[in-house]
Amino acid sequence: MDAFKEDIAAAAARMVVEEGLEYGAAKHRAVKQLGLPARTALPDNEQIETAVFEHIAIFCADSQPQELRALRHLALEWMQRLIAFRPHLSGAVWRGTATRKSDIYLQLFCDDPKSAEIALIDQGVRFETARVQGFTGSMVDALSIHARSDGLGEYVGVHLLVHDFDDLRGALKPDAKGRKMRGDIAAVKKLLHDGDL
Repeated sequence: MDAFKEDIAAAAARMVVEEGLEYGAAKHRAVKQLGLPARTALPDNEQIETAVFEHIAIFCADSQPQELRALRHLALEWMQRLIAFRPHLSGAVWRGTATRKSDIYLQLFCDDPKSAEIALIDQGVRFETARVQGFTGSMVDALSIHARSDGLGEYVGVHLLVHDFDDLRGALKPDAKGRKMRGDIAAVKKLLHDGDL
C-alpha cells in the first residue's frame, strides 16, 4: 500500500472509531482532510478495517471491548424480538470493530417485505423508513429505530435492512478470506458466550 493509502486509512479509521462513520464516508472525508486530490486512489475496506483494529488497540483498548459487548447484547435483544424474520447481525458490531459511536445493522429476511414494519407497529416501536442499497446491490427498505442500551447508558441507532427471503442463501456465503459476513442469533450468542471480539 502506498503512503497516501496508509495515511487515508489511518485518518479514516480514526473517524470510524471516534465518530461512527461508515467506511466509504470516512475515506472520502479523509482525502479532503489530508488535502489530497479528489481522484486519489483509496484504500479498500480490508485496509480500513485493519487500520480500525490498530486504532482501537492503541487508543480504545480499555473501553472498546465493553462497548462492543453492550452493543452485541442490544443487537441480540432486537434479534430475539424479530426472530420471525430470520435476523442476521452485520457491520462493525458483528466484525468486532464497533464502539459506542457505532450503529447496529440487522438484516431481516422476510417472505413479505411489509411484515417487519407491521411487527414493529404491533410492538409499539417508532421507526423511520428509507431506501438503501442492500448487500446484493439492489435497493431495500431500512427501518431505523433508536433503542436504549443499558450497558452504554444511551440510545443507539438500530437499522433493520429488509431483504427478500430468497436472499438468505447468498447472505450466508463467506467473503474471499472465508469469513462470515453476518451471523444469526446462535452465532451472536456464541460471540457473547466466548467473549470473542
